[in-house]
Amino acid sequence: MKPTTVIFIGPQGSGKGTQIELLYKVISEQDPLRRIVDIQTGRRFRALSAKRETFAERKIEQTLDTGMLQPDFLTHILWGQAMLDQLDPNSHLLIDGFPRTVNQAQVLEDALDFFEREDLHIINLDTPEEIVRKRMQERARDDDTEDSIETRLRWYREDTLPVLDYYRVRPDTFVHDLDGTDSIEGVHSQILKALKLQD
Repeated sequence: MKPTTVIFIGPQGSGKGTQIELLYKVISEQDPLRRIVDIQTGRRFRALSAKRETFAERKIEQTLDTGMLQPDFLTHILWGQAMLDQLDPNSHLLIDGFPRTVNQAQVLEDALDFFEREDLHIINLDTPEEIVRKRMQERARDDDTEDSIETRLRWYREDTLPVLDYYRVRPDTFVHDLDGTDSIEGVHSQILKALKLQD
């Protein structure tokens, strides 16, 4: 297996975090000697907000509760530091939580070039709003208020969907449009087939 770069895109509630965990397990079993770098910015932001020690951490906590996008510079710091600490050309790279805007995708280009990443796979978990809205309401996370859910769905429509268009015309990029309404096992199987990890 050669080093693989996979970016997960989909609205919150589409199951990206769950699917990354499942994919991580499969890759680690099929390619046990290669490092897997798993960067999920949402998880990193929640970890910072839970500390509440610095001004930045308290500010992140406030904005997480509203569902607003975090500033680009914070997002870039989080994934940039993770890459500096862990990534090399021989690692597998799994990404969730960025890029959420075309501007972030353009900044990521510099990192992909610097770390000598080649083919790029985009897993698009295409999931209708009514489905993800229901899932977010049911998972009962503190930042899943009614207002924050609607805010996040709106910025996904306005800011993140154009990222898919950006990647559809990027060279050496494979956009896999998958049915996010399938079961967890069903989506996992779709992902493995898309990445040719399963017949």
